[in-house]
Parts: sequence; structure tokens; C-alpha cells
Amino acid sequence: HLVESGGGLVQAGGSLRLSCTASERTFSAYAKGWFRQAPGKDRELVAAISWSGGSTDYADSVKGRFTISRDNAKNTVALQMNSLKPEDTAVYYCAAVRYQGGLTTDRMEYDYWGQGTQVTVSS
Repeated sequence: HLVESGGGLVQAGGSLRLSCTASERTFSAYAKGWFRQAPGKDRELVAAISWSGGSTDYADSVKGRFTISRDNAKNTVALQMNSLKPEDTAVYYCAAVRYQGGLTTDRMEYDYWGQGTQVTVSS
């Protein structure tokens, strides 16, 4: 099971750090992703990372502002979000998949999801 934390309310231009902790040790071998869903919109990929942390990928809208990282010893994955914009407002979800090919940006391939954490950016 995956549990997100770190969401909240921040002004535009500010920063937040989301964290996702997995309850089972096996998740350290899984590729991980952060997704977000704004009201009335589809859930979209924000960032993904391979099980080793050696490969990452980002949505164009967050490149240069967000950084995904993981600590397999602590069984956590983090999303550092800087220069936040009002359009970043959404519920953010952590997800995991046992993926042999490194990482995947396809949300349909992810098997495990957290409950989500709200991020609200005020203008």
C-alpha cells in the first residue's frame, strides 16, 4: 500500500515536497510515478522513475520545476515541486508498477495507487 503526504496550500511561486511511503518492502523494486487529477480533467502523469532511480521522465508542463527521486532503503519516493503555478492545483497520487523496462508513463500500466493528497496553489 502507498501513502502520500506533504500536500497543502501554497502561493504561486512557492514550493512543496510530496512524499510517498510504501508499506511493503517489495515496492522498492517497483517503478514509481506521480500523477495528478484536477477537477473535471483526466488523471495525468507528472513524473515517473525507474526502480533504481537511474531513469526519470516528466510531463512537459513540469520540466525544470519538479524533481522526482526515491530512496529504496526507506521505501519512499518524493516529488519536489518548485515555482508552483495555479494550474498545478490538483490531487496528486503516487503509483507503483513492477516494470521490467525501466519506467512507464502509461497510467493504465500502474497497479498500485495511493489515496491522493491535495495540492492547492493560489494566485
